[in-house]
Amino acid sequence: MSIQKGPVKMHDQNQILGYQPGTSFIYQLNATTRLIFMLLVSAACMITYDTRFLLAICVFSIILFKEAQIKWSQISFIVKFIVAFMILNLIFVYLFQPTYGQEIYHSRSILIHAGYFTLTIQEVFYLFNLLLKYICSIPIVLLFLLTTNPSQFAASLNKIGISYKISYAVALALRYIPDIQNSYWAISAAQQARGNELSKKAKLSQRIKGTLNIIMPLIFSSLERIDTISTAMQLRRFGSKKKRTWYVAQSFKKEDYWVMGLSVLAILIVILLWQLNHGRFYNPFM
Repeated sequence: MSIQKGPVKMHDQNQILGYQPGTSFIYQLNATTRLIFMLLVSAACMITYDTRFLLAICVFSIILFKEAQIKWSQISFIVKFIVAFMILNLIFVYLFQPTYGQEIYHSRSILIHAGYFTLTIQEVFYLFNLLLKYICSIPIVLLFLLTTNPSQFAASLNKIGISYKISYAVALALRYIPDIQNSYWAISAAQQARGNELSKKAKLSQRIKGTLNIIMPLIFSSLERIDTISTAMQLRRFGSKKKRTWYVAQSFKKEDYWVMGLSVLAILIVILLWQLNHGRFYNPFM
């Protein structure tokens, strides 16, 4: 039997993707305010292709992250995964339709001539706007998940009209994400202590196989825990009433109205830009 050489690297709790308590301005906002802001600003970014607006939101997102005091270790794994997905998505968009940019902007300035895959400035500009959309939306979503207590999130969903049963189910799911991550890293450390190398030192195929061997039983055990909680809630007559109160429900403050006003303003700006640009796309080549 092989013996693990050297100490097993323990997982840093700061790397768990989930609610992280804090004291900054963002944490003081009502959870409903944060939810509305995330939905409206993300929708605005998805609708428009105006580069000026997207750049402004990107800068604003960076400022929000600095204000929330989010550490890189807390988001490094998910950010690396998203970046890999973004690059892959941009490559496939280009490969499937390399002329889409020139069709949108009604002009053609060749950068690299390669037959069907000729690269134009217009295509690069279009792909750049797609990249900006990711950079705008994803930080805002991550910021919401990392700064919002699951119970506050459930209360906020219920406050905007969603059934409290669904709201509570979402809150439970968010609570289970850090628990599952903790369980995964604990099992991984135990496997490595027994000589089953799963760190970066191991081959990629070995790491994938080892990860699957951990994840599959973990998913089934998590389903069993969910079923246990569901049964316990039914025994306590959860859902027998049409409404319920929330222990962590927050009242709106002046700052909440300002933030919701900013999110509505973002939508109004997008509508105005749509009129000025005669569509979703800002065309600097005209």
